[in-house]
Amino acid sequence: MPRYEGVLLDVDGTLVDSNDAHAEAWVRAFRAHGLAVPFDRVRARIGKGGDKLVREVAGLDKDDDPRAKAIDEDRSRLFLDEYLPHLRAFDGARALVERIRADGLTIVVASSAREKELKPLLKVAGVADLIERHTTPEDVQESKPDPDIVQAALKKGGLAADRAVMIGDTPYDVEAGAGAGVDVVAVRSGGWGDADLKGAIAVYDDVAQLLKEYDESPLGRSSRP
Repeated sequence: MPRYEGVLLDVDGTLVDSNDAHAEAWVRAFRAHGLAVPFDRVRARIGKGGDKLVREVAGLDKDDDPRAKAIDEDRSRLFLDEYLPHLRAFDGARALVERIRADGLTIVVASSAREKELKPLLKVAGVADLIERHTTPEDVQESKPDPDIVQAALKKGGLAADRAVMIGDTPYDVEAGAGAGVDVVAVRSGGWGDADLKGAIAVYDDVAQLLKEYDESPLGRSSRP
């Protein structure tokens, strides 16, 4: 029996080169509401849930301060209108998903992105037609790095934690996976190095390298008889 039966996929920074764009949109949204937040402070938190990011960099709680929601709405609009049209997929994104499907593994996108952002991101990645299951913000109470999104993805795919592996690019993916008891294969394409991704069972430069070395990767090894 294969070790893994399913793959939980992150999108931003993993399949699509979008982390800087998200950070820039956040900085502009903060500025529009009179808050000067440095890019680096925001960039270091891309991959966390937006609610946590706003609280950590601006001290605003989504449940208590209406500005938090307004900033997030402005950030989303800026991202969709001005940044998303210029984004590109990382080399190998579609080919990797095709290879995973060919191995008979269940694929679930583990993202807390809203539908209006996730669908176009999957199109940019060139995998929208290959993805049948994904999580939504309504599926969770807490965003990454809490494990809720990973647990929700497992449920969507009908997967046990020890039969799934997550592919992500941030320390928050690694932390969320660990919290749910799921192995994480990490890629450096999101901007983090090996020290930041400590806890991942394997680390690759990007999905292209993972695809190139697929047969010897945790995914490929697990599919052998």
